[in-house]
Amino acid sequence: MELRISGLVNDSIVDGPGFRFVVFVQGCPHHCEGCHNPQTHDFEGGTTTTTEEIMVKIKRNPLLKGITLSGGEPFCQCAPLAELARMVKKQGLSVMAYSGYTIEQLLQRAKTEESVRALLLNCDILVDGPFIKEQRDISLRFRGSKNQRIIDPVASLKKGVAVEREF
Repeated sequence: MELRISGLVNDSIVDGPGFRFVVFVQGCPHHCEGCHNPQTHDFEGGTTTTTEEIMVKIKRNPLLKGITLSGGEPFCQCAPLAELARMVKKQGLSVMAYSGYTIEQLLQRAKTEESVRALLLNCDILVDGPFIKEQRDISLRFRGSKNQRIIDPVASLKKGVAVEREF
């Protein structure tokens, strides 16, 4: 399945727990002031690849603990990312995603958008909410601002409310 990306990182230690393969998707509607990746905002930018091509690269690194979906906004490309997440989980790896949407917004969308639901069901960790420059805090683990939460997306879907978790 085709996916528009800004870039890939083969072995990151700053984008989630353990060694992670990071997919930076292209396109973001949030345009948060002070965004760490403003080059990912343009939906027409970046390059296209396929989930299969990305999976080949992931399989080359036996040290990976999982993948991280970042951006841009991953929940603007739910169908291909849900497919990629399913393939990754079959390899025994974890899936983490960052979203400028809150879990409450994603749960609402998941009621009518199957691809949103599928992506949430295949994520182990979600960091939700927009980056808010005034709430920036570099002491937070894997988050940029105090409003962002670490969410268990599967438990949140089951309960219909945000379920926070720890690493």
